[in-house]
Amino acid sequence: MRNLDLLNKFRRTDTGIRAHYRGIGDRTCGAFTMPSPVDGGELCIVASSGDGWDHVSVSRPNRCPNWPEMDHIKRLFFKDEEAAMQLHVPPSENISVHPFCLHLWRPQKTEIPRPPSWMVGLVKTETA
Repeated sequence: MRNLDLLNKFRRTDTGIRAHYRGIGDRTCGAFTMPSPVDGGELCIVASSGDGWDHVSVSRPNRCPNWPEMDHIKRLFFKDEEAAMQLHVPPSENISVHPFCLHLWRPQKTEIPRPPSWMVGLVKTETA
């Protein structure tokens, strides 16, 4: 994960956050509010790091974040060469405390397995 102090202009420091989290966070965690790159609406973000995982949750007041919004947050909170994932767990393991929240996860000690690029799409090659 990136150093989250780089996002301090978006960091929430209000009394409610201080009380709920016992502080405002640090370079590895915190609560943030920033505008959507899609429509300028509010994105609420909570980032944390621990137990071998980096985690970022992203929510909107009235709808789930869309792909451009999640991609924007991934690029802000994770380093360029870090892969992060959204998980679709079995229903029996689903924990939902907010109806419009999505999550990004990254294991800290292992690489996320990825399919070979040919399974994703054709790679453009230069022609002579």
